[in-house]
Amino acid sequence: MIDTKRLTLRPLTLDDASFYLRLVNEPSFLANIGDKGVRDLEGARAALLAGPMAMQLELGYSLWMVTRKEDGACIGMCGLIKRDTLPDTDIGYAYLPAYWGQGYAWEAASAAMAYGRDVVGLPRLLGIVSPDNTASSELLKKLGMNYVERLATEKDTDLYRIEFPLRHS
Repeated sequence: MIDTKRLTLRPLTLDDASFYLRLVNEPSFLANIGDKGVRDLEGARAALLAGPMAMQLELGYSLWMVTRKEDGACIGMCGLIKRDTLPDTDIGYAYLPAYWGQGYAWEAASAAMAYGRDVVGLPRLLGIVSPDNTASSELLKKLGMNYVERLATEKDTDLYRIEFPLRHS
């Protein structure tokens, strides 16, 4: 669906359930994003159907599988999410730790952001991050997002935002 120099971002399918199960139970995912309560393949399939797959059908965007072109390895998820708890769409991402620090998160997030701006026509994009997740905060800043505020939810969350220039047709 979206190709970058090294990566492909594509909609998630039920065939991705085993990868999803592994990713959402990584200690880093649990610490920085939260426990999705997915404990088995059946739960992973249900979560994919109710979450990213339903959102993709409804909005034309969602979290996407990120695969590495050189070997087809599934390395993480990245995409655009419309949450009931936020006024605008936000960018989300999570990667297996083996693929951190290689520029993949920035490459995929840049492509997802461009898709939201250029294809979907979003006027702005949000980013949310756990305050102690320095790497993720730095990525949002590198994407051009600015810190807005700390949201006082059950778990403190920092909110970032980027406004896209109005497009003239």
